Amino acid sequence: MDSDTLWLGGVNIRLKDFDTPESRTNICGGFVEIDLATAATARLQALLNGNAWTVETFGIDGTGKRRLATISIDGVDVGDILIAEKLARRWPDGDEFWCQ
Repeated sequence: MDSDTLWLGGVNIRLKDFDTPESRTNICGGFVEIDLATAATARLQALLNGNAWTVETFGIDGTGKRRLATISIDGVDVGDILIAEKLARRWPDGDEFWCQ
């Protein structure tokens, strides 16, 4: 699991409408990106482990390998929570602030 992709019941899920930094590839931000990715993953795990949540699926992503979904806590998308906490960006139009 990272902050926008996880396995749920044996299904590879890509959470939609937001993007998070990459901890394994640090595409553009080096150690800043890795640190932010680690924080975002820990926050998502805390949200999912500490709250009741619901998942809604929307088909398959552009790779053809992952199911698109949203996860909500009390009606709030976890992506919106991570974005508000500066751990993620809106996708596809958000700024990759961890690259700067």
